Amino acid sequence: MEKFEDLIKSPVPVLVDFFAEWCGPCKAMKPVLEELKLVVGDKARIVKIDVDQHEELATKYRIQAVPTFIVFKNGEAVWRHSGVIHSSELQGVIEKHYT
Repeated sequence: MEKFEDLIKSPVPVLVDFFAEWCGPCKAMKPVLEELKLVVGDKARIVKIDVDQHEELATKYRIQAVPTFIVFKNGEAVWRHSGVIHSSELQGVIEKHYT
């Protein structure tokens, strides 16, 4: 299994969705992320991290609310947003960081 630190070192943007199974807004974001994946294709990777199963990552990245989205590129967090967000906004962020 790929380690998180290796995954986020990608030159392609990696959108990480920090979520929880019990979180209503997180469930609402699932179809949005599935649609986004179809739209952006290979321009980004989309990864879901369950904060209850990966508490060390949630602590390391100071996740205080779910869902929280962070875009990583070359190991750096280049964008962050907490709460529900429209897929077109996420697409814009990915396009901005895909070079």
